[in-house]
Amino acid sequence: MKILHTSDWHLGRQFHNVSLLEDQQAVIEQLIQFIKKNPVDVVLVAGDIYDRSVPPTAAIELLNSVVKRICNELNTPMIFISGNHDGAERLGFGAKQMKSAGLHIISNFDDMLTPVVIDTETAGEVAFYGMPYNDPEQVRFSFKAQVSTHNEAHQLLAGKITEQFNASQRNVLISHCFVDGAIESDSERPLSIGGSDRVSHEHFLHFDYVALGHLHQPQKKGEDYIRYSGSLMKYSFGEQHQKKGFTLVELDHNGFVSAEHVELTAPHEMRILEGKLAQVIEQGKTDPKNEDYLLVRLQDKHAILNPMEKLRSVYPNVLHIEKPGMLIGVEQELAQAKLSRSEVDMFKDFFIEAQDSELSTEQEQAISDIVKQLSASSQKKVKN
Repeated sequence: MKILHTSDWHLGRQFHNVSLLEDQQAVIEQLIQFIKKNPVDVVLVAGDIYDRSVPPTAAIELLNSVVKRICNELNTPMIFISGNHDGAERLGFGAKQMKSAGLHIISNFDDMLTPVVIDTETAGEVAFYGMPYNDPEQVRFSFKAQVSTHNEAHQLLAGKITEQFNASQRNVLISHCFVDGAIESDSERPLSIGGSDRVSHEHFLHFDYVALGHLHQPQKKGEDYIRYSGSLMKYSFGEQHQKKGFTLVELDHNGFVSAEHVELTAPHEMRILEGKLAQVIEQGKTDPKNEDYLLVRLQDKHAILNPMEKLRSVYPNVLHIEKPGMLIGVEQELAQAKLSRSEVDMFKDFFIEAQDSELSTEQEQAISDIVKQLSASSQKKVKN
């Protein structure tokens, strides 16, 4: 049996006020083309299908198109669970009616205990259990159990699921959680504070494969068969070196066989560039990927006039600028030392940027005289 495990699509997400929907559509198109060329038995989406509980219309339309193409045109079933970004009730609307079309949405505890069973020649019957995102309060209320942490909640829910196991079936779990010790990324929304959201991988050891969502970096934790597929694409500059995509999983009659990461490439990558303004602009003139989404860290130590405008002349998608050499993000003591520079020095920096030339000796003297006059006038007013 071949399983395509993906998660954290975050359809409708914006990054620095730029919509990522067209990039998401392009990446999902690559996923669909892969299925066309390499048929799979099921597609698992382990939560955070949407970026927020009330998604924009365009995001809903995109998901509708994707489901139609995969379930109807490619005749491949899909199984969704709700994540912490999704509105579970909205995502699960009409779920019972959609099952006949090959779309299975698991967004509540009742559906969690009823597996989606798929029968194949290579693995026999495989039971897919979906554990939608939950917090301890929900579990405590639904099962009248004394749980106070995510770990205790998942231990209870995993136990409830294993009670449903059929000895003749292989068992796959789909869950949206933070497994303790796994690597997190900048773009994930915390599930709680103080580490109480961590879940032990030991609760999942009885399954043949565990398809995890929530953490955006592809990785395994505890065992080869307990895996995060990672997010569909990069959603923060901190993820610039991560390889995004999905996980292709194979099961047989004995259970887990293998898992392979398949890379997907977005039209615009997330990148961080560092250097002086002139160097970055010169690099941009020949950069074949000059339309990537960029964070630029300028190392210039003098004031710069309209740096964003200048950078966007060669890199049109610069989304953020950091200036560590110009008092942004530096230690307070260093900042105070920088501020000790005279008004004349700061004006000289401004003049270079505005006129692309330095002050002459006569101009510098004139500015110095003006500053002294203004300073003397200011001190006189204070005394009076």
